[in-house]
Amino acid sequence: MTGAAIPEPGLRPLCRLRITLGDPIELGRTARGIRRIIPITGGSVEGARLSGRILAFGADWQTILADGTAELDARYILETDDGARIDIRNWGLRHGPPEILAALARGEAVDPAHYYMRTHPRFETGDERYAWLNRGLFVGSGRRDADAVHLSFFELV
Repeated sequence: MTGAAIPEPGLRPLCRLRITLGDPIELGRTARGIRRIIPITGGSVEGARLSGRILAFGADWQTILADGTAELDARYILETDDGARIDIRNWGLRHGPPEILAALARGEAVDPAHYYMRTHPRFETGDERYAWLNRGLFVGSGRRDADAVHLSFFELV
């Protein structure tokens, strides 16, 4: 069919996460940048279609590049309120002006409008009630606090 309009994607809110963090494990400078692992110690998930808790299992394997950009590579498990377990692999980027990134590194509260933090979560589950997560594409926007990360996830529709 020629000339058919290609639908533009939209965003549908999925859920909000609060992920609590442990102390970073510093690995040092590598060829790509500074490497560190930040343990995930728990958290909560709230949303009309997806809610539950983040299990105290997982971590964010970060690489801090020369320009200060943080490559985020987190993996953790959501246990829904109705007992399903969902693997989340969340890749993203955080960057901004050097003084803002330095304030974040010191654990200071920073308005998330002053830096960029976007992610691409991928979900995997064997629970048929949530199989739609296996087939969708999702994006996220976030904020970093001293002891937690706050994320809002959206489904691309």
